[in-house]
Amino acid sequence: MIDADSPPRPWLDRRRLLLASLTGLLLLVVAAIALDRWAAGNARAETDADARQNARAHVSLLESELQKFRLLPRVLTEFPDVRLALAERSAAASRRLDAELEQLAQRTDAAVIYVLDKDGTTIAASNWREPTSFVGQNYRFRPYYRGAMARGEAELFALGTVSGRPGLYLARKVAPDGAALGVIVVKVEFDRLEAKWADSSGTTLVTDASGIVIMASDPAWQFRSLAPISVAARERLRASRRYGDRSLAPLALVRDDGDLRLGTAAGERLFREATERVSLPDTTLHQFQPMASHRDAANATARVIFLILLILVGAAIVALLRLVERQAMRHAAHQALESEVAARTRDLRAANDELKQASELQAETDRRYRAAREELAQASRLGSIGQITAGVAHEINQPVAAIRGFAENSLAYLDRGDAGKARANLNTIVELTGRVGAITGELRNFARRKPTPLGPVAVAAAIDGTMLLVGDRLRAQGIAVDIAIERPDAMVRADRVRLEQVLINLLQNAADALQGQADARIAIRAHGTAQLHIDVVDNGPGVPDELKPQLFIPFVTGRADGLGLGLAIASQIMADFGGKLSLVASPFGGAGFRLELRTA
Repeated sequence: MIDADSPPRPWLDRRRLLLASLTGLLLLVVAAIALDRWAAGNARAETDADARQNARAHVSLLESELQKFRLLPRVLTEFPDVRLALAERSAAASRRLDAELEQLAQRTDAAVIYVLDKDGTTIAASNWREPTSFVGQNYRFRPYYRGAMARGEAELFALGTVSGRPGLYLARKVAPDGAALGVIVVKVEFDRLEAKWADSSGTTLVTDASGIVIMASDPAWQFRSLAPISVAARERLRASRRYGDRSLAPLALVRDDGDLRLGTAAGERLFREATERVSLPDTTLHQFQPMASHRDAANATARVIFLILLILVGAAIVALLRLVERQAMRHAAHQALESEVAARTRDLRAANDELKQASELQAETDRRYRAAREELAQASRLGSIGQITAGVAHEINQPVAAIRGFAENSLAYLDRGDAGKARANLNTIVELTGRVGAITGELRNFARRKPTPLGPVAVAAAIDGTMLLVGDRLRAQGIAVDIAIERPDAMVRADRVRLEQVLINLLQNAADALQGQADARIAIRAHGTAQLHIDVVDNGPGVPDELKPQLFIPFVTGRADGLGLGLAIASQIMADFGGKLSLVASPFGGAGFRLELRTA
């Protein structure tokens, strides 16, 4: 007997295996619940981030359009022909102004530009040729007319009473020397902007103070309301004819713990919302971002993770089962070996007794002993081979399961057609980190929604920001730029965005003048103490003598394709700063401009 050398009993029995299996199944159930909650939360977070990003981008586009068109009525109030037509009230002056307004509307993409006298009657309009001409129409009832006459300027989004098309009306009073002559009105339509919004995911809309959708990337949402409108509010809107006879029916939106559910003919859609303030009075931009794509992606990721957990738990249970079976086999082999050894021992004892009794049986006893010894060695080898085989199978199973998990993960991404995410396991962090850092900075500052109040602005930072925006064009054109700042820490009283706008305008004008010149050169000089001067000079052909007296008058330009508003706007911005933009002599023989700014 070899009881002293027998292996211990298996450390796992069937009951422990069942307990381990139940524990694994419970773990899978808990993991499924947790992954479902994680998928929902991750989908909300991803959708919220997209909604915020799209809302900021779309409000920037809208503010850019508003900023461009708001300058137009301000400039037109100083236009001599507008004042002349309002003062003379002659048909000839009005018809001459009709043609000028028509040309200006075509250049600026304004829907309509028209002039109202002090009684609210249209005396000239850019659409004077069309059947829907505004000439002769009276708009005294319109809030934008009353607001402009009372406060100097007004803005109103409404349906056109003649055209029936929605748009923003920008009105400004024409009052030279304080005497009100009338109102200049620019109507802006946002069809192109709404089309750009529609190119991105989600639905973008702008609502007024009553919650009525006045702009939308989806035309079906326009002139609907986010909530029911009271009877009194409807009566006020009908009286002003702001939205014509539109029903203003509420959208079937239901808010559920931050989610927005919208019932449509195709079924219910789930959105997340982000809002941004718009510089139009009492208006808000809403970005409704659909959750479906992010929820599907999160669910797919959760399913892949759950599948990996399922494989791991299944592999662990299979490994435990095999371990139990191997322990049972080893125990059975040990018992069989003990029985065989005992039997062989009895045979040897009998043979030994027979050898003592008869020498003739000695040879047979020796043969049987050698045969038993050989069988024992064979049994030992078989036991070792079984142990080695089971160990190798166990060691191979884990990497095979892991390979399968990663392969199925990639297949799941590829089945969804999302090759980017399958590739993102290796290079997303490397590829995206550098790009994120390159958008912000100066461009974000330059794309602010609206000008900030005047305050201290670092001259060096403003010049650096300007070069960041136009430096590539100058270098590509082969223009040498020399920058000299007498006091690197100089501060001026201004708004950085608008100051950069003036500098960019001057540099672009200089670049246009230097087109094709071999030794093109521009210099920027900042100097002065009590009042800081920034000179922008070049070695181009210079400003023609006949243009110098009226260089800063609107619509005066020396270029065939020029609009003539750049220098006029720059001059107005400098006046807003309490400074001045003037023409100076260039040391290089070309054109030179000087910005006179108050130090801060």
